[in-house]
Amino acid sequence: MRATPGTATRSHTVVDSPYGPLTLVATDGVLSGLYMTGQRHRPPQESFGEADPRPFGEVIEQLDEYFAGGRTEFDVPLRLHGTPFQRSVWDQLLTIPYGETRSYGQLAGALGRSGASRAVGLANGKNPVGIIVPCHRVIGSTGGLTGYGGGLDRKQRLLVFEGAASAPRAGKESGGADTLF
Repeated sequence: MRATPGTATRSHTVVDSPYGPLTLVATDGVLSGLYMTGQRHRPPQESFGEADPRPFGEVIEQLDEYFAGGRTEFDVPLRLHGTPFQRSVWDQLLTIPYGETRSYGQLAGALGRSGASRAVGLANGKNPVGIIVPCHRVIGSTGGLTGYGGGLDRKQRLLVFEGAASAPRAGKESGGADTLF
């Protein structure tokens, strides 16, 4: 695919994982998307560019290490496209250690916006690089599992896999930001 001047070149590949196929998307050779089958807020397939596994060698290697239990952090370059607020939320997600969870309210507080848990929840739901930017580590204010673009079953399985101290069970949260996405 030839890009016109000033236009980004996108490519993608699909890899297997214990959580189903993952579609990896690169913009100008840098990871900009990781999407699960049936994921909410997944862009249309035609926006992913041509199929080309070449830009994804390091990403695939690190994902394989993670799924094998040998990696707890990722260090691949990312090109995340979102609003400044969304990017600040995604940066906060990167600070949540492997095997730990945070609530939407805790993330909002860390951003200095304690009343913005609803907005944090919406930004979390738009995270374009799940697993690597660990939005699955965010839980509801009462400690329960809440919305996850890849589905609550996957979220719970990821938390159990990581050994989260309180790998909550899926359940109904009572209202609030945690149920929006």
